[in-house]
Amino acid sequence: MIVVLDTNVVLQALNQRHSFACILQAWYAGRFVWALSTDILLEYQEIVTRISGVERWRSLERLLDLAATYAGNVQQVSPSFFFRTISADRDDDKFADCAITVNADYIVTSDMHFRPLIGSGYRPQPIRSEAFIDQFLTQSRE
Repeated sequence: MIVVLDTNVVLQALNQRHSFACILQAWYAGRFVWALSTDILLEYQEIVTRISGVERWRSLERLLDLAATYAGNVQQVSPSFFFRTISADRDDDKFADCAITVNADYIVTSDMHFRPLIGSGYRPQPIRSEAFIDQFLTQSRE
């Protein structure tokens, strides 16, 4: 499964005490591939550094580098076409463009701006973090 993580999800998942921390743990365990573009990485760097500090960003950057090198669960893409699917917030287009280019399964986000992707004909569908955890990361489902 290939997933694009919105910045709001990454920020929360970096906190080991947050319920979203299991998303990064599952990724690191190889349960899904994290798709990224340069534009997404730049946004992660900007926001994580501003909110959590440069050391938190450097830790995430090292983790991504290690995973890309040794685990193969990072896929970097360079979208050559801009789909312009998120008209409510053009800054979110970078996530949709990456997801469409890599043919991702999901964009994990809490942002309602991604709703135009639902039923749009593009494969990547937005999914809330809680639903992603419940559907794909919960170990025992009854």
